[in-house]
Amino acid sequence: MALDTSGDDRARPAEPPASDRPARPAAPPRKRRLRRAGFGLLLLAALGFGLHEGHLWWTQGRFMETTDDAYLQADISEISPEVTGTITEVAVTDNQRVAAGDVLFRIDDGDYRNALEQAQAERATQTQTLARIAAQTEAARAEVAQAEATLRSARAALTNARSTADRIRNLNSSSFASKASLDDATAALEEAEAQEANARAAIRSAEANVAVLKAQHAEAEAQTRSLDLAVDRAARDLDRTVLRAPYDGVVANIAGKMGELVSPGTLLAAVVPSGALYVEANFKETQLHELHPGAAVRLSFDMLPDLEIDGRVDSLAPATGALFSLLPPENATGNFTKVVQRVPVRIALPPAAQSDPRLRAGLSTTVSVDTRTGDSAGS
Repeated sequence: MALDTSGDDRARPAEPPASDRPARPAAPPRKRRLRRAGFGLLLLAALGFGLHEGHLWWTQGRFMETTDDAYLQADISEISPEVTGTITEVAVTDNQRVAAGDVLFRIDDGDYRNALEQAQAERATQTQTLARIAAQTEAARAEVAQAEATLRSARAALTNARSTADRIRNLNSSSFASKASLDDATAALEEAEAQEANARAAIRSAEANVAVLKAQHAEAEAQTRSLDLAVDRAARDLDRTVLRAPYDGVVANIAGKMGELVSPGTLLAAVVPSGALYVEANFKETQLHELHPGAAVRLSFDMLPDLEIDGRVDSLAPATGALFSLLPPENATGNFTKVVQRVPVRIALPPAAQSDPRLRAGLSTTVSVDTRTGDSAGS
């Protein structure tokens, strides 16, 4: 049975023979030449770029040790009181610039002022005590001098009484003096001897009194030193009621509030120093074999992609960062896994970078060290 294809012939006209179709126009020769030239230029540019990058790597890149585990740091001072008391004044606000010695906080100083006055009063009393003992010592020395004079007088009287007694005794033996006269002379001699002995005892007593007063003066001087320390301690405690900025910088993280009772060690604020920034870069241990202090450093910052700074390696830490952590690793175990350690490297910044207000502690940094430079380069 034949198929009826008349409807299909009406719907789609028959295609002309291939020999009757028009020929597709060929691309002009000029366009082909331009396309080949562009492709050739692209290859030359890629080759030039590759040669340039290869030259840079050969002359510089292979000598550079780079890490992005690096951050801007500053030796931030945490402000905390050394005495207990109530905050009576907060003299600064967050992010305020301060100069060294500027007042940050004041603590109620009433008790500390009273303690200082009491210590000063006790010191003044001790000064008067020293003056009194010194006067008594002078009086005791005068008593010694008086006793010595009395002794000289008693010795003169004793010499005279002894001569008189000897003379009366000779006269009595020759019957030229009575027995009564001899008795009187003997009694006078004994009295003179007693007075001489009494004078010697008075001297010993006066000298002992001087020694006692000297000991009392030395004891009072020792107590004076203790009172001087008490006055100094009270003055220092009073001075500590005023908290000041330790250096020029910016105040941050203020936690102290008016009326708050604080004690030693309470964190009240922090001061970030001005012009004291440095970079701490944590290099892998495999990067340190040619890295030495004094090496030139190129620094870039995530926050400031267009800024590059030249620094220098200041020092290398004496141990890895892991050993300074709260829980140092313990590798003497059966499940040991080797981990490449990192060593902190301190990098100094130039003065121009220190004064750049855009740089702040804590910013992420990328560090590239030129190992051809440094104190031990080439040795």
